[in-house]
Amino acid sequence: MIDSLTPRQIVEELDRYIIGQNDAKRAVAVALRNRVRRQMVPAELREEIAPKNIIMIGPTGVGKTEIARRLAKLSGAPFIKVEASKFTEVGYVGRDVESMVRDLMEIAVSMLRSEQTAQVQEKAAAQAEERVLDLLLPPVSRRGSAAPPEPEPGHDPSEAERQATREKFRIWLHEGRMDEREVELDAPDKSNMPMIEILGASGMEDMGINIRDMLGNILPRRTKRRKVHVKDALQLLQAEEASKLVDMERVVSMARERVENAGIIFVDELDKVAGGGRMQGPDVSREGVQRDLLPIIEGSTVNTKYGMVKTDHILFVAAGAFNVAKPSDLIPELQGRFPIRVELQTLDEEAFVQILTKPDNALIKQYIALLATEDVTLEFEDDAIRQIARIATEVNLSTENIGARRLHTVLEKLLEQLSFDAPEMGNAKFVVDGQMVRERLAPILKDQDLSRYIL
Repeated sequence: MIDSLTPRQIVEELDRYIIGQNDAKRAVAVALRNRVRRQMVPAELREEIAPKNIIMIGPTGVGKTEIARRLAKLSGAPFIKVEASKFTEVGYVGRDVESMVRDLMEIAVSMLRSEQTAQVQEKAAAQAEERVLDLLLPPVSRRGSAAPPEPEPGHDPSEAERQATREKFRIWLHEGRMDEREVELDAPDKSNMPMIEILGASGMEDMGINIRDMLGNILPRRTKRRKVHVKDALQLLQAEEASKLVDMERVVSMARERVENAGIIFVDELDKVAGGGRMQGPDVSREGVQRDLLPIIEGSTVNTKYGMVKTDHILFVAAGAFNVAKPSDLIPELQGRFPIRVELQTLDEEAFVQILTKPDNALIKQYIALLATEDVTLEFEDDAIRQIARIATEVNLSTENIGARRLHTVLEKLLEQLSFDAPEMGNAKFVVDGQMVRERLAPILKDQDLSRYIL
């Protein structure tokens, strides 16, 4: 799909979920399109074309993360969001920067496994059905291993009769008449999994060690025979058959290729590791983290449990408020690896009105859908929407500016009582008007100290 989208169409897709920030949308749309163009150039030149990494500058809650997340979803690319402030320089206790590439590879393998599994579901379902029928009516060679319906005394069912019974059971399976019948099957025994989880504690994955896989290869796989309903057995066996049909070597190979050519890493809070300014709090070698990030972004090879992964053509999108430090406070080499810089605008009242109503996932649409599950029809008058936007803007100006996230807290406070009473209201209609918004939220707005904690 993404191969056929022009930058203009990519921006239009982003407009469905994100209000404003046109400069940032255009920048990421061009960066995404350039990846498609790169695949079309001659092979000898293809390796020389570096991705145009982007720094998005703007306060919290203006859409930086959402743009990157929607971009990845639109492109179907492996995507991971990391916070630069969580990394430490090599030699310190904490996560090293290479872990982001290892995590991205894990995401890609999971993504490709899901895609491949979806393609074999039909065949896996057919095989699972045959296995369930074997459990319900075991073959003659297995007659002693299960408890099939006993034949009448002196009557040995012929193969034709057994096949007819099997087909009858198949029809009943499709009709759901066998769902509650119990069968016995061997399922993996996970009673020793907690021990493996403890051994694979946080931080071990950064050393390239996978304790679960190591012990899984050393220790024999244990199974446990248990009784389950037929409908559950079908699901368990279908998943098992699907996993057998998926070629994991091919999955890993495809995942590596997708990471290296289409992966996107979103590095948030990059300003927290910049020098400059009077930064508060502990400083675990911010410049050291920058220098560790540099080779990953420039292009290097990272060792993962799935093999070596090149980062030369992974797209890096960095973001930060940069209200204390500035992009120029980053080390020059790192600045040079982010040739595109876009500044996102602070959201105003008009933008809040659009955020509440226009996107496909608009907050008001979400609340209407949630309460509809309780048979409560929720409606918002235009004046109410305007009041909500105005109050969110005022609170952002008077306290901490958290952007569009303020709308979540305002709406939750406004509809708190309705959400509590909805299950007991029955088939009811509730209209939110401007007067109700003012009455519910005015006392909190007057008390600035209280609004800091509630809104």
